[in-house]
Amino acid sequence: MHPLRSAVIAPIRLYQRLISPALPRSCKYEPTCSHYAVDAVRTEGVLRGLVLATWRILRCNPWSHGGYDPVSAQRLFRSRRSSPDS
Repeated sequence: MHPLRSAVIAPIRLYQRLISPALPRSCKYEPTCSHYAVDAVRTEGVLRGLVLATWRILRCNPWSHGGYDPVSAQRLFRSRRSSPDS
């Protein structure tokens, strides 16, 4: 993994291991917002991943319906894996 990605993911992993277990679960989404952030940074890169993670956290609020929302279902950016002809 790229060193910058690792540096961005490290604080999220610390949160997951040290802080999150002490708090009641409040995320309405699956995967949780912190897992979504890690997945987004891994698959989309640091900049896009952080934008997607921030957008997810903003959507995770008391008025949200929540539910299953993987990174692969995001619509904010075009997929890097799709060809221009599809």
